[in-house]
Amino acid sequence: MLGMFSSRPDHPLADSREVRRILAELPAQEPAAAIDSATAWLESLVASEEFRPDRRLELVLQLDEAALPQSRRLGREYLTAPRPGRAQEFKLWQLNRNYWGELVTAYETVLAQACAGDKGIESIKDHLPLLYARLLHANGGRLKWDQFRYGPIDGLLWMAAGRAYLAAVQGNVARRGVMLYPGAETMPEAEYLKMLVFHASSMDSLLPIEIEIAERLIAHFLPRFAFTDQVRPENVYWVDAAKPLPPTRLAKLPEIAPTLRFFSTGQAIESVVELRSRIEQTGELPASINFGGQYSPRVVLPVLDHLAICWAPKPPVRSHTRHRVKSRLTVVSGLAAIHRRLAGQAGPNGAEAWIAEDVSMGGMGAEVPLAGNDWVRIGALLGMQPDGGDNWLIGVIRRFSRETESAAAVGIKTISKTPRAIVADCGGLQTEGVLLDPPVAGDDVRVLVPAADWEEKIPLLFTLDGMRVRLFPQAMVDSGPDYSLGRYRVETI
Repeated sequence: MLGMFSSRPDHPLADSREVRRILAELPAQEPAAAIDSATAWLESLVASEEFRPDRRLELVLQLDEAALPQSRRLGREYLTAPRPGRAQEFKLWQLNRNYWGELVTAYETVLAQACAGDKGIESIKDHLPLLYARLLHANGGRLKWDQFRYGPIDGLLWMAAGRAYLAAVQGNVARRGVMLYPGAETMPEAEYLKMLVFHASSMDSLLPIEIEIAERLIAHFLPRFAFTDQVRPENVYWVDAAKPLPPTRLAKLPEIAPTLRFFSTGQAIESVVELRSRIEQTGELPASINFGGQYSPRVVLPVLDHLAICWAPKPPVRSHTRHRVKSRLTVVSGLAAIHRRLAGQAGPNGAEAWIAEDVSMGGMGAEVPLAGNDWVRIGALLGMQPDGGDNWLIGVIRRFSRETESAAAVGIKTISKTPRAIVADCGGLQTEGVLLDPPVAGDDVRVLVPAADWEEKIPLLFTLDGMRVRLFPQAMVDSGPDYSLGRYRVETI
């Protein structure tokens, strides 16, 4: 009964001993359980009206720091564990994404409460630089996890990040250095710029593990970017921090407003080129860069190439002109299904109807239904038959952007317009592959074979149109979930 008249909040986190127990338990739990628990505690703090702003902020900061190692571990599990079922993969994603979203809400609640009271903001004044930096960092975490599923990216995220950045500017702390977490120095403006560069780096054409590496590289190169509120000739991107819009290439000057910001890649391009050269020469990744895991150079180098293209002062020019269309495509996925179609064999239908939105000599963009399609992802191999035709094209998904939970837009690179199904002898083993180019003695051709059937020194022997063909492997040029794409020399025909 006496508790009814106590001035202390009736909340478990109001008890300092309980707080110590909770913070001590988080590192000892399994990552998924720890993140689920941290999210629940943040939710309870957001819902409670019993804490003063300074105490609420102290608790959020403590929970954030205690949960960070577990969040990183759970992120590694999502990225590197053998591909789980679709439901398990979504559960891991949702745990991480929900955590970062709730962390954003918790920091925003502190700010809203502090600004609403007469002395609330004064009670957290000394902690404002860290608060803004942590809030923007949490927004960046939410952005990354949304990008792992290729969107959609809510415009409200850009509005929230811009609001936090502008508040830091107004408080004259946007460029105040803080220790974001132990051993990690930053400032609020840097956390905002990191989000802008992340979006400008076209993550929709990278695999999730490559997105993670790209984020680490962005953090490393960030000091070499130039960020300003001034209109300058070298500016490459612009953003209006007061609007729910992402950064955009500076094709023409937008309407001038005090909330406009511009950034350019500054010396980042030169640094990317230098790093790439060093990795190629040494065959090793520099220990000075925290990649968040152990990766081979062959995984990192393509990401560096991608960033160099995205950060170039002038946008890359398309190799072929795209034309707007509305055309139906019949699509099958995977090497085995494509081989059956090209061979005219009966089998499970598995064909889907997609809508091509634009086409060019090198590929097409298409609208894709996602219901039940957990295979639709970057690197997926496609067989495509245009509406009204009897020919098949072979393509690979190179860009993926989720428009809604049930639909996506994909960019497809066409790799063959004259594919042929082959059944080859590969060192005594039968291999069902797809020949992408007409074979001419002495020339090189590309062949798709099952992922496990690529052999560096074992030729492919098969009969095509009554002729005996021998292909000797030269190099593997690409690979995907179920295929290897090899380059072969045509020795006899």
